[in-house]
Amino acid sequence: MPGFEIFGAEERKQVNDVLETGVLMRYGFDGMRNNHWKAKEFETTFAKRMDVDYCQLVSSGTAALTVALASAGIGAGDEVIMPTFTFVASFESILALGAVPILVDIDDTLTLDPKAVEAAITEKTKCVMPVHMCGSMADLKALKSICDKHNLILLEDACQALGGTYEGKPLGSYGDLGCFSFDYVKTITCGEGGAIITNNKKFALNADHYQDHGHDHVGNDRGAETHPFLGYNFRISELNAAVGLAQLDKLDGILKMQKQNYTILREALETIEGVTFRRVPKGGEENYSFLNFFLPTEELTKKAHKALSEAGLDACFYWFTNNWHYVNGWEHLRNLKSLGNISSEVKDQMQDLNNTNFSKSDAVIGRTISSLIKIGWTEKQVNDRAAKMKHILSSI
Repeated sequence: MPGFEIFGAEERKQVNDVLETGVLMRYGFDGMRNNHWKAKEFETTFAKRMDVDYCQLVSSGTAALTVALASAGIGAGDEVIMPTFTFVASFESILALGAVPILVDIDDTLTLDPKAVEAAITEKTKCVMPVHMCGSMADLKALKSICDKHNLILLEDACQALGGTYEGKPLGSYGDLGCFSFDYVKTITCGEGGAIITNNKKFALNADHYQDHGHDHVGNDRGAETHPFLGYNFRISELNAAVGLAQLDKLDGILKMQKQNYTILREALETIEGVTFRRVPKGGEENYSFLNFFLPTEELTKKAHKALSEAGLDACFYWFTNNWHYVNGWEHLRNLKSLGNISSEVKDQMQDLNNTNFSKSDAVIGRTISSLIKIGWTEKQVNDRAAKMKHILSSI
């Protein structure tokens, strides 16, 4: 998956363009930058690639989620439904705005269970945030129907699924807003960076202002700009955007190699009795950044993961005991451990996560192993890996 595997002359050229001007900030200094506007160029190119009207670059995927929520008017006391299997940034972005994360079960897509989403809706629900974990999507058609029925925002967290599609649309473009991460281990990387995409002009304008202290960006005198509303600093630098521009040109090749290596592993494992695979919703195509498979029981899955690790097969993940990606490891969220006071809205409305029944999620994640797909593997390396995985899983 990671774009860092193919750093080269293209990234150096884009970065040198910036260094030669000395203008590392995306705004201002027009006369010094030799007409290099890397962030603007990335936004235009990415929006076209994602078949949307607007793109806003920001400093991280977490920033993208925060800015996207804010741009849609999500604030204190508003409830945002999210899955039990994601990255900690999902609830961090919600809490940063004083909003309330409401966790619900996943299904065999490894993403939000639409039935669990509908059951969790209250009069304070404002947004549904599916997270397209490990390269594949939620059942977006069902979720959109729920959002339309209840007048809710559908915000796609596609940080791990760049290049995937649903009903012919790029993931991230199906909902009202879509978010991406370009950190060091994503499909393409800026080093650190993120993006929000949308077809909603109001949300796009709000995002543009919010991520830069509320600046309205009218005219070419930054000191004369006004502030229509409060904002914060989630800007990306020209250096990070420059790296991303070079990576964006490589995206098609990355996706092609991911699919090629994924297919070799998948075909090897498909022959093993008892091994099944995550469900990709009808009309969807994953980006092939992970091969996600299920074993019959939690006990066998733990045994298999241990054997794969001991065999030197790195990048095989057992999320059930992972502190970053599954609710079981989020002790700081469950107990609301914070450096400062937690808002009364969050205290009053948050679930008691220490006593909430997520057995449906446990039954899925407890049987899941995900193998990262690297693009730097040689043909021999990927075939050797497939043979080793098949041998280990067959013996177990």
